Amino acid sequence: MPKAKKVVLAYSGGLDTSIMIKWLKDNYHCEVICFAADVGQAEELKGLKEKALKTGAAQIFIEDLTVEFARDFLFPMIKSGAVYEGQYLLGTSVARPLIAKKQVEIAKKVGADAVAHGATGKGNDQVRFELTYKALAPELKIIAPWREWELGGREEEIEYALKHNIPIPVSKKKPYSSDRNLWHISYEGGILEDPWFEPQENMFLLTTSPEKAPNAPEYLEVGFEKGEPQTLNGKKLAPVKLIQELNKIGGRHGIGRVDIVENRLVGIKSRGVYETPGGTLLYAAHQALESLTLDRDTLHYKQLIAQRYAELVYYGQWYTPLKEALDAFIEKTQTNVTGVVRLKLYKGNCTVAGRKSPQSLYHPQLASFEKEAVYNQKDAEGFINLFGLPIKVEALLKKEKK
Repeated sequence: MPKAKKVVLAYSGGLDTSIMIKWLKDNYHCEVICFAADVGQAEELKGLKEKALKTGAAQIFIEDLTVEFARDFLFPMIKSGAVYEGQYLLGTSVARPLIAKKQVEIAKKVGADAVAHGATGKGNDQVRFELTYKALAPELKIIAPWREWELGGREEEIEYALKHNIPIPVSKKKPYSSDRNLWHISYEGGILEDPWFEPQENMFLLTTSPEKAPNAPEYLEVGFEKGEPQTLNGKKLAPVKLIQELNKIGGRHGIGRVDIVENRLVGIKSRGVYETPGGTLLYAAHQALESLTLDRDTLHYKQLIAQRYAELVYYGQWYTPLKEALDAFIEKTQTNVTGVVRLKLYKGNCTVAGRKSPQSLYHPQLASFEKEAVYNQKDAEGFINLFGLPIKVEALLKKEKK
């Protein structure tokens, strides 16, 4: 196995990266520097520094990236309308390019010649991390222990940890993994690998069961400026605080749970369970405001590229020319997406109860069935004749051939 002098490991303190410090030192004979990103996982960072140093790390950097995460990653994604395979709001996917970006910055700062991550050889995260490394620091060596070591799965990882006295947050009694950040929590693996298995209620951390949610609906108003959420119930909030507040509100009404079987980039189907309460509210509100402020052709074309944008995020192609070009288009479409949306929350459901905008394209007189001067209903006859001409011609030709 080739050697490395100094490796910066993307470290979470979870099962995989907990044992990787020792494994890297034993197999690459290198100095290991850990990097932990605070992207809103809160209490999971407690004791991380002590744990990393105790298990062999030379040093550890813990960076608060929550503001950058919300402002430069989540808000652009909201504006894009990207949803992977119709349901997944990309909570894990969108965080990886930011984490890898900061990891590269630290590697350059400490003079490392390699970077390492804890993603498995079957998952999407390995691609997301490594495409970012390649885009931002192609000279760095990339180490992916999951693709190299002899450990065959989580059971063997746990045994390895116990053998070497490495404290881990996973036990054989709770063999599923989770990933939390400001935007969401994801759950996968272990007992969740059976798509017939219904997740137990005690697994969920952000949302109340819809059955136990309040019996009365709650209304809230989200204000946007040029596509970016700015206010909650008339009060201006910073991006991180806004998302946190919406997580609390949506969570108590059981909003934002998703249970899907998705198609991984590597070609494997995977079952994932997600909680994204605040994000679900923001997507619903943003979509409602766009319906009011975007013309038909722009709205429809934007909906087409939203799927491609979602794929770019999911596939880890954040730092690519296409993503940059789509961002420019999306930013232009958001010029007039300013206004307020009123949402109604009730037992797992989020419905739009109202929307208003100074840039609204909705014209009550035009939409009305009452008589008015701008739209002459008689004009519709000529429009329909021209619009339906190809259909009529085809029908006539078929009739002549009989």
